[in-house]
Amino acid sequence: MSEFNQTKQGDVQEHQDLHMNADNQEYSQSQLDAATHLLKQRQQAIPVSDLRNNAPKTLDDAFVIQQIMMAQTSSEHIGWKCLIPQQNGNVIVAPLLCQLATEQQDCSIKSIKGYALIEPEIAFVLANDLSAGQTYSNAEIDDAVGETRLALELIEPRFSKDYDANHFERLADGLSNQGLYLGPVIDKPIAYKAAKIDINISQEKTEQVFAGVHPCELPQNPLYWLVNHLTARGISLRAGQVIITGSYCGVVKVAMNSPVNINYQGIGQFSVNFTG
Repeated sequence: MSEFNQTKQGDVQEHQDLHMNADNQEYSQSQLDAATHLLKQRQQAIPVSDLRNNAPKTLDDAFVIQQIMMAQTSSEHIGWKCLIPQQNGNVIVAPLLCQLATEQQDCSIKSIKGYALIEPEIAFVLANDLSAGQTYSNAEIDDAVGETRLALELIEPRFSKDYDANHFERLADGLSNQGLYLGPVIDKPIAYKAAKIDINISQEKTEQVFAGVHPCELPQNPLYWLVNHLTARGISLRAGQVIITGSYCGVVKVAMNSPVNINYQGIGQFSVNFTG
């Protein structure tokens, strides 16, 4: 069962109708309503994740909503997405509440105006558990990584265009994640040195070329932060979970129902066909 982080006493007093989970930790009706709404939007053809009156106002608020969603979702919790904290102090972390596709020829995705939205990344697959309440060194985290893979995060914006969602709403919503595609395994030492990757994305007669740069210098840097951030909040990471840590070239649009080749030059490549 997912573990809920207890809200701060000051936050609790601001909410009415508090609920308790099986671990005797508290969440409010507002947080429950927000989680229920956000989960429902993931199933809608035209999602509207706008929370308005139930919008989270703090990191703890967003975190609790994420935890409620993890407990209630019918999708598997396959891992996490994150960056290192931003210069303005914003934390970028969300659970991956989605289906995992691994080296499949066809990959189902909800199209956005006729296109698949993807982010080329490197994924870390855990071979060992990392338990809540523990502090881990970088070397211990490295030892827990069983595989490094080429990966595509599948993106779906779910807020209305005219709605100015705050940072904590975007965290609660899962930072626009709708899925994850895992490509081939790559050598771990190569992944750990991948600060820059030239990426070619070709499809039929079109080609998109990117001088890819990792947003956090090296892809493992957010992983180190994430593990200790979660374990300090009472969350364990499990063997088999996948962590992605940022796109090398932002969000890329590719056509649906047409094979696309993703070439991380000098590292590896794969082909996939996105279907509705």
